[in-house]
Amino acid sequence: MLGQRIQRARKAAGLSLRALADQVGLSHTTISKYENDEAIPASPQLIKLAKALGVRSEYFFRPVKVELSGVEYRKRSTTPQKLLKRIEADVLDQAERWTTLLSLYPQSPVQPFAIPEGLPAQVTELEQIDAFADAVRDAWELGLNPIPDMIDVLESMGVLVIITAVDVERKLDGLAASVNGTPVIVVSKQWPGDRQRFTLAHELGHLLLHGRLSESVDEEQACNRFAGAFLLPFKSAVQRLGEHRSRLEPRELFMLKHEFGISMKGVLIRAHQCGIISDALQKRAFFRFSKEKWNTQEPGEPYPSETTYLYRQLVYRALAEDYLGESKAAELLGMPTAALRAERKLEGADAAAVDQ
Repeated sequence: MLGQRIQRARKAAGLSLRALADQVGLSHTTISKYENDEAIPASPQLIKLAKALGVRSEYFFRPVKVELSGVEYRKRSTTPQKLLKRIEADVLDQAERWTTLLSLYPQSPVQPFAIPEGLPAQVTELEQIDAFADAVRDAWELGLNPIPDMIDVLESMGVLVIITAVDVERKLDGLAASVNGTPVIVVSKQWPGDRQRFTLAHELGHLLLHGRLSESVDEEQACNRFAGAFLLPFKSAVQRLGEHRSRLEPRELFMLKHEFGISMKGVLIRAHQCGIISDALQKRAFFRFSKEKWNTQEPGEPYPSETTYLYRQLVYRALAEDYLGESKAAELLGMPTAALRAERKLEGADAAAVDQ
């Protein structure tokens, strides 16, 4: 177990055996023996390893072990295996922290994921996806207004969202897996919010559409359609843009991007899917996107990235209920105990503690 954790942390840090050995003043052969459980590092070596790998010493002795199953990468063909290993190691570490945290509660504070009832049993053409997405929104009581926080919606429905800080650049579109039966969706911390949200909605599409698509419907196209329809429903698109348009202002796309959290190009595609614009108008718009280089970076301020609050909130809730102590909480949060104490005191914030 100890060797496996050293290896995982090394891969998450993107270090080779020799690079790690150089940082801690040992031979790469010794590090290899540690990882293969052929030798056990003494306390001084463990402290050096923890510092070099950016983890707390407690990490090496965490009792909970999890395994990712059903891993699905939405990756580019040029994605190096080394990068995928770093991502997987980071995801495993975060999933272990989640599992450890939830195990402290007498009853799980997070409801298990369940596919909404009443969804269409089969989808035979892409055009049916809009109604399917509306049915999911109805089941989850989301209405037709913009979804302010996709991560919050998914976590409240029992989907584990992990944000990786591994720099994936443009080499990964998403990752989905399962941990102990709980669906997991991974997005990058470096992505703008609209890309995070589309990936989250796309992977949700895979979860909900699995086994419902006829052979004539491509699953990736269906999930892309679901993501767009879930973020910007048909009725909302028509309400904002009108039923038929002969021209669209780029500013309209920009405003809808920041209202619904979907890219300008995504809004454009939705306008075409909803029959608001013609094939010819979409083609001209695509040409302008290419000419202006908006396919690489859209103009104006990017849509803000999302983050997860549930995990940290549950750590502090466990502290308040005496399910764990400060040292364990600090280890789960990946921060020094002194920093945790400062956070608990709200140092630097104009607030007072609340005791019940």
